[in-house]
Amino acid sequence: MSPTKTLFRNIHLWLGLGTGLLIVFVCLTGSVLAFEQEIEQAWYPARYFVAPATTPRLPLTQLAEAVKAYKPKARISSFKLYADPARTVEVSLAGDANGKEAQGNARGGAGQMPGKGGPGKGGKGKGAAGPRIFVNPYTAAVTGELNPRDNFFKTVEQLYRGLVAGKTGKLVMGVNSVVFLFILGTGLVLWWPTARKALKPRLTVKWGSNWKRLNHDFHISLGFYAAVFLFIMALTGVGMSFDWVGTGINKLTHSPLKRPEPPTSAAPVVGGTAPLAADAMLALARQQAPDAESYSVQMPKEPTGSIRVAILRPGAITESATYEVYLDQYSGRIISSQTYAQKPVGQRIRGLFKPVHTGAIGGLPTKILAFTIGLLGATFPITGTIMWWNRRRKSRRARPVENVILVGMN
Repeated sequence: MSPTKTLFRNIHLWLGLGTGLLIVFVCLTGSVLAFEQEIEQAWYPARYFVAPATTPRLPLTQLAEAVKAYKPKARISSFKLYADPARTVEVSLAGDANGKEAQGNARGGAGQMPGKGGPGKGGKGKGAAGPRIFVNPYTAAVTGELNPRDNFFKTVEQLYRGLVAGKTGKLVMGVNSVVFLFILGTGLVLWWPTARKALKPRLTVKWGSNWKRLNHDFHISLGFYAAVFLFIMALTGVGMSFDWVGTGINKLTHSPLKRPEPPTSAAPVVGGTAPLAADAMLALARQQAPDAESYSVQMPKEPTGSIRVAILRPGAITESATYEVYLDQYSGRIISSQTYAQKPVGQRIRGLFKPVHTGAIGGLPTKILAFTIGLLGATFPITGTIMWWNRRRKSRRARPVENVILVGMN
């Protein structure tokens, strides 16, 4: 082996041995997160699905009353409705800085609340998201509640992205992604055959061989096929871990470094028109896109705040690729609107990090691919360690023989 390949082998080996356990953990938890939505809905079907009724869906004001009866002190921040008649309506509650649902009664119309921002963003106070309440759109019965703090997949995601260790954990996972990129790169260099006739054996697994040979082929051959996808996952993992990546993308694409402040409604007149109800806003949003798969109506927190409606159209590349409309909360006038294609390039690229990373970008086929690649990625540190251990044992067995030969020669 040439000195260059020896160097790459040492880098590949020691980086792999040093981060192997962490890579196994990341790949396994990543595989679980690939089917987060499907598993969650399978575990709690009554929370997400109802039997479609022949009667029309109830207005949002009535659903809001049911939520307030269920949680009298909660404040509603948004509604999410699906075109699918079998889906429940998701009602998000506002959270305070400690992640608890905010106290006090809603102001104004259904779901009205003071301040700016939306569910999960916390507005100026940077509060954590409150729980989501699921409501039957035909009976107004509460079918379930999901609290982000107590959610299994939220915990898995926190472990996956930062080991539940804050900024330090996020830094560790980011560095791990960078190290993984080096492992994959050096692995491809080592994989590349020196002779053309050696190419085929490196692309195939000899299934009838002994376990050592199978372990070797699993690491070498399957590693090659998975390397490209793992490289993309590791690269997006770096982007999700380090803020400077997003900043750099914004600068390269000449995109704004910060998202603009949402537009405001006209200042309310004392004794004038009351804010429009959420149902009126939903009707206006449906006029903009009657064939949408879902509508998320985010209520304003301040008297001058606007109502944001995120519309997911059929064929959207991800669930976050929405058409956004801002409405004046008193007149219903469209203040501004922005399709997904009109959003800054930098924002769209950064928005693809997570869906590409988890395989959600192409629906079920890419989720299956991400799940499979994640499982394969978890095996490579194991098969690589076994290969190293076998070579080490073989080297130790050869040394006594060499010593005997040298003694005999003397």
